[in-house]
Amino acid sequence: QVQLVESGGGLVQAGGSLRLSCAASGSIFSLNAMGWYRQAPGKQREVVATITSGGSTNYADSVKGRFTISRDDAKNTVYLQMNSLKPEDTAVYYCNADVVQLSTGRFRTLDAWGQGTLVSVSS
Repeated sequence: QVQLVESGGGLVQAGGSLRLSCAASGSIFSLNAMGWYRQAPGKQREVVATITSGGSTNYADSVKGRFTISRDDAKNTVYLQMNSLKPEDTAVYYCNADVVQLSTGRFRTLDAWGQGTLVSVSS
């Protein structure tokens, strides 16, 4: 079993900042790529930012220059620093991780998701 628990969401005024955290726990050998996704009301879930195990990052065009993704492998945690927030950033933000597990001498990977945390940006 693997759990991803997000925290740090909330209500903020436009131009403000929030920092999301996502801690992974459970049967984890290591973590490959991790990322943040979001889903606004009436829209499909979209990728916000991803980070590989080597630290390479990618961002959606809409958040480049405003959001920063980082990870702390010692804590099995990924972060999303969100600055200069806009009302259009309002969404439920989900954490995702490609989890490597070791079981009975064999490695396998698991695509894990958090339960989501709501970010609301007022104008």
